[in-house]
Amino acid sequence: MAATSSWQPQEEGFKEICGLLEQQISPTSDKSQIWQQLQHYSQFPDFNNYLAFILARAEGKPIEVRQAAGLLLKNNLRTTFTSMAPPSQQYIKSELLPCLGAADRQIRSTAGTIISVLVQIGGVVGWPELLQTLVKCLDSNELNHMEGAMDALSKICEDIPQVLDSDMPGLTDRPINVFLPRLLQFFQSPHASLRKLSLGSVNQFIMLMPRALYMSMDKYLQGLFILANDPAAEVRKLVCSAFVQLVEVRPDFLEPILRNVIEYMLRVNKDPDDEVALEACEFWSAYCETRLPPENLREFLPHLIPVLLSNMVYSDDDESLVDAEEDGSMPDRDQDLRPRFHSSRFHGSENGEDADDDIVNIWNLRKCSAAALDILSNVYGDEILPTLMPTVQAKLSSTDDAAWKEREAAVLALGAISEGCIKGLYPHLSEIVTFLIPLLDDKFPLIRSISCWTISRFSKFIVQGIGHQEGREQFDKVLMGLLRRILDNNKRVQEAACSAFATLEEEAAEELAPRLEIILQHLMFAFGKYQRRNLRIVYDAIGTLADAVGRELNEPKYLDIMMPPLIAKWQQLSNSDKDLFPLLECFTSIAQALGTGFSKFAQPVFQRCITIIQSQQLAKVDPVSSGVQYDREFVVCSLDLLSGLAEGLGSGVESLVSQSSLGDILLQCCMDDAPDVRQSAFALLGDLARVCPIHLHPRLSEFLEVANKQLSTPKLKENLSVANNACWAIGELATKVRQEISPVAMAVISSLVPILQHAEELSKSLIENSAITLGRLAWVCPEIVSPHMGHFMQSWCIALSMIRDDIEKEDAFRGLCALVNNFPAGALSSLVFMCKAIASWHEIRSEDLHNEVCQVLRGYKDMLRDGSWEHCMSALEPQEKDKLSKYLV
Repeated sequence: MAATSSWQPQEEGFKEICGLLEQQISPTSDKSQIWQQLQHYSQFPDFNNYLAFILARAEGKPIEVRQAAGLLLKNNLRTTFTSMAPPSQQYIKSELLPCLGAADRQIRSTAGTIISVLVQIGGVVGWPELLQTLVKCLDSNELNHMEGAMDALSKICEDIPQVLDSDMPGLTDRPINVFLPRLLQFFQSPHASLRKLSLGSVNQFIMLMPRALYMSMDKYLQGLFILANDPAAEVRKLVCSAFVQLVEVRPDFLEPILRNVIEYMLRVNKDPDDEVALEACEFWSAYCETRLPPENLREFLPHLIPVLLSNMVYSDDDESLVDAEEDGSMPDRDQDLRPRFHSSRFHGSENGEDADDDIVNIWNLRKCSAAALDILSNVYGDEILPTLMPTVQAKLSSTDDAAWKEREAAVLALGAISEGCIKGLYPHLSEIVTFLIPLLDDKFPLIRSISCWTISRFSKFIVQGIGHQEGREQFDKVLMGLLRRILDNNKRVQEAACSAFATLEEEAAEELAPRLEIILQHLMFAFGKYQRRNLRIVYDAIGTLADAVGRELNEPKYLDIMMPPLIAKWQQLSNSDKDLFPLLECFTSIAQALGTGFSKFAQPVFQRCITIIQSQQLAKVDPVSSGVQYDREFVVCSLDLLSGLAEGLGSGVESLVSQSSLGDILLQCCMDDAPDVRQSAFALLGDLARVCPIHLHPRLSEFLEVANKQLSTPKLKENLSVANNACWAIGELATKVRQEISPVAMAVISSLVPILQHAEELSKSLIENSAITLGRLAWVCPEIVSPHMGHFMQSWCIALSMIRDDIEKEDAFRGLCALVNNFPAGALSSLVFMCKAIASWHEIRSEDLHNEVCQVLRGYKDMLRDGSWEHCMSALEPQEKDKLSKYLV
């Protein structure tokens, strides 16, 4: 140690660095200039020694300066520690350890943070003094030392707990075995800071469950019950957090004491401290999602449900109460705009969009309680109604202004149980909806907004009722109520109404057609009225409407209402304005819905998409000359809109493609390093293959090669959606270019076969697309594929039998028939699987394919005269044999 402590700071350097740090923390200083000067100093090899010295020893300097030195040191060490000279490393470590006992808490805490960073970089093996110092401080009985060591240890437990549960050369014990008894001992410390830090540290090991904690579980649980009524709210919160984690990870430990835990959680769910109550409330959802029997919780439901209901009432300091007063005419600030995420185009059976029911994304006791009620209703169903409904009805019937928050919570509760208790609610749904409709016009904005959400949760039922007079009247009242709220002056209500309306649109679909004019008038009025943030939701509502009603939208009277404002906005936004994203998405839905009706708007839209992609491709390599910052979401949205045009216009898109360089641009996008760009590019490749393959011809072999590369990559599992679209695009190309695909046919088959053979590890959609593409290749070049049937027939037939009846399945079976006709012996060993695949058809609509399948089956029946056919039939299920009888075998 003596050699390392020979470093001494120069007075001049010490003063200059302290001076800079003083300026850095001054609110009026020029931060960028100071930053440059600090960067200049950091070139000197002993700069970090100075920072360590200032943190540890600059007694005369303000604490803020010493702390600033420590934080700068921490950031520097992350990038430079491993390349530092060993004497400097040793000096910094030796200066940090005494800081753990410093008189000032901020110095202790900063040292603890730096120590944790050093342990993240190099573990504890090369720093035996650290463990010795920590143990010595914990055992010192001196508050500053105990707190400093505990603070550092808690940060190590939080960032890298596994380091403490590993064998160390030169140590007889794992560090966790040394520390855990001391941590558990601190549960009984008279100092709240030590109780909090020790409990927080032990909680970090619940997920890892090292042997030391497993063996001390009884002692840990006893400790939790000792701390359960701790005067410090932070400690009670950690007790709740421990029980929540235990019920998620190791519910078996709680089973013997479950009753006590449930009673405790029920009590602290009403804790005066909201954060403690929130942590306790997480327990109910966690409990319902584990393997523990529902019986254990059942008897507590009559006590739990009223607690959840009372916690669903807005607290007086809830931020939403302030937001709720926000006037719709006030422009949005940039910080009001939440990040948005565009999901790339996907061809397949499972592109489930995540429905985001939650209106504003701040997690709090109210939302956690509503989520718990939702989950409980899904586990216990109608059992909870006798406890819940009398309270809900009582709250709803109180009409005075003072009780509006209670009314609002009751409406939220109805929405929360709308799925789980639907059986019990069903007979009363008409009354419930009738009751909710007037609340859409309530004087309190938060009642208007929650009523929109709750009504949307009953959309399915509301739409089912359209078949009879009363139901149709109710549907119209809901529709008009939501449209009125879309034009509300309150931003929060606008947002809730648009989201609710989008949900209703998805359920109602073509039922909206007779009401299109009034819907469009309201949506376009909102379009002119809304500020930037909620405009995005109007785009979504217009796009959802187009998806829902499809071709019905293609009427001049509707287009005259809808298109002029959208086109005006389209012309107003620049090619680098992010407000263009939702508009591009909206146009994608409209182009698909209108079909050829979109032709008159198509040319400028098509051209602009090409321009945007080109300018982004330039920005990627040369941001300066392109004048825009690269953002790949522009590329993804533009590719998806081009796909929408191809799908909507069909072969009508050909004239646009022929006059553009889309082929070259698209090939570049197919080779992009970003998966979402490639995903959308291959979707467009497949869409263009369907409608104008001629323009892909010049670069056909390159497209096929790059698409096949997506299927044979070692990173397949990380990019399933890209592989899925590439696979689909190859199949679409095969059916159009036919024999011209033969040079790559075998390369593609050798990528597809391993996918089919590992079906259980991959996505359903990729397996389906692989089976269809293999079938399409077999159909267009059977002579190339048939010699290899033995390698894939069984796994291919299993995949084919999972696909629902449609035109793509027909193509695949044409390939199957072509292979068998070419080489009947190749399928013999998999005949049972082939019969099962044929039996998976509900009905083959195509007459010629039906006849081909008949011929194949009869061919095998005639060929196998030695009892093998009967043997094959005996391996089938009775319903499969029935299905095959359609083909007269």
